[in-house]
Amino acid sequence: MELIVEIGQNHNGDMNLALDMVRIAAEAGADVAKFQVYDARALFPREGNPWFEYNCATELSRDDVALLADACRRYGIEFMASVFDEERVEWLEDLGVRRYKVASRSVTETPLLRRLAATGKPLLVSLGMWRGDGFPQIAGADRVEYLYCVSEYPTPLEHLHLQHCDFNAYAGFSDHSIGLTAAMAALSRGARIIEKHFTIDKTMYGPDHEGSMDAEELRRLVRFRDELALCLK
Repeated sequence: MELIVEIGQNHNGDMNLALDMVRIAAEAGADVAKFQVYDARALFPREGNPWFEYNCATELSRDDVALLADACRRYGIEFMASVFDEERVEWLEDLGVRRYKVASRSVTETPLLRRLAATGKPLLVSLGMWRGDGFPQIAGADRVEYLYCVSEYPTPLEHLHLQHCDFNAYAGFSDHSIGLTAAMAALSRGARIIEKHFTIDKTMYGPDHEGSMDAEELRRLVRFRDELALCLK
């Protein structure tokens, strides 16, 4: 059972903080540190978006991404990223990433999906914004795994409906709820992957900190995952 910590924008544009978060996540027992790699002005709307300046401030440069990937290697944790345009796929290919995350908002972005499929790397796809029947088919992709997701930030527990989620079909759960209850429930029901936002301080400025798990909660989730595996032997 794999735990992906979504650092995302929670580094607040501070690379020293980002590097500390990688180290803390690795020491707490996470398997993957995930970031978001985007052109902020192309991806995020300015109108009606109170976080536009923040989005721009948290944009990672090519050098930033390389530094973070190197830190992940040093700390023995996988570097992963949601990537939002074809140019930045090339950045990640140059770094030799093992696989790619496809964010819910990108699940219908055909040119991006085509380029990701062409890498031959596995894809991990969140389906929070997918409205089609069944799972989306990504032409040319050799291996695709899907994450159950509700695109509501934060997600009330009563909106998750995990009882209807078949974790034989879904590889796991991308969790936007507050606390660990939903992640633990999903693991107990057979999820092999949990993705959850991570912060080292829930009071920091930014849209995702308050709903993220902190280091102590991550350690608790790791402990639960490991003890659950023992129970299921």
